[in-house]
Amino acid sequence: MPLPPNVPDLTALDLFLSVVQLGSMSRAAKAHQITQPSASGRIRHLERQLGITLLERSPTGSRPTPEGSVVAGWAEGVLRAADELATGVAALKAEASGLLRVTASFTVAEYLLPPWLENFFRNRPDDSVALDVANSTTVLERLEAGATDLGFIESPLPTPTMHEQVVAHDELVTVVGPRHPWTRRKSIPLEALATTPLVLREVGSGTRDALEEELLQLGYDAPASVLGLGSTSAVRVAVMNGSSPTVISRVAVQSDIDSGSLIAIDVPGLHIERRLRAVWPKRAELPPLARALLKALPNL
Repeated sequence: MPLPPNVPDLTALDLFLSVVQLGSMSRAAKAHQITQPSASGRIRHLERQLGITLLERSPTGSRPTPEGSVVAGWAEGVLRAADELATGVAALKAEASGLLRVTASFTVAEYLLPPWLENFFRNRPDDSVALDVANSTTVLERLEAGATDLGFIESPLPTPTMHEQVVAHDELVTVVGPRHPWTRRKSIPLEALATTPLVLREVGSGTRDALEEELLQLGYDAPASVLGLGSTSAVRVAVMNGSSPTVISRVAVQSDIDSGSLIAIDVPGLHIERRLRAVWPKRAELPPLARALLKALPNL
């Protein structure tokens, strides 16, 4: 049967929920990237359509009326269902086209995934992959939003809403450029590393998360950053050509250590091993192409 005429537009409901959650029409308008007058007009239209007042407006902000609170509760369920519908349709389209959407953190994307994907798709001419690269935090956000089918992360943070599969093991190693003073010593104390500004990945990266977590457990503050960079390759190059150390994935720098472009420094008491994981939402079924890829991955 057709929907009644007072069924509200989903974008208007979404805007209304933002006003309730943020407590302000202007903040909600900014979050939705529209003007405040436009936001106010959409909310007034929603109220006329429903025949009830949803918000109490004041100079200090907006809060829901009793009726508005009830509608907000219903709206959350409606929007959640709409999100599940959009996510499911996107997954069906990707599966029908033979497209696998993958988002991976930098170490996995730069150093492990290329040969894995090349081997997997070599005998699959009708299938393809779209690979996006982001830090571990963003990978998880995209999975939650349904914007990708399969993620790969290096962060040690728990992922209670995700299934996971360990795809490789890695360790973090302290490295410096060939001209750094630390190269003249067999090792450096942990305190020296913990109090030295480092070249680091940006906040939210798995490598940085792992280092910060380990130092905090050992009784030190999070490391100071002399330079924050958005990729593992950028960190490598900065350390090779600069005067600051870093703590970085051994997977990413082993060839540089072998060639002498970077020098590994022993730090007694600092030992960071990590599991590189494939992750996907528990609320969604893993697409067949993603399942096949996981089954084909080497056990590193």
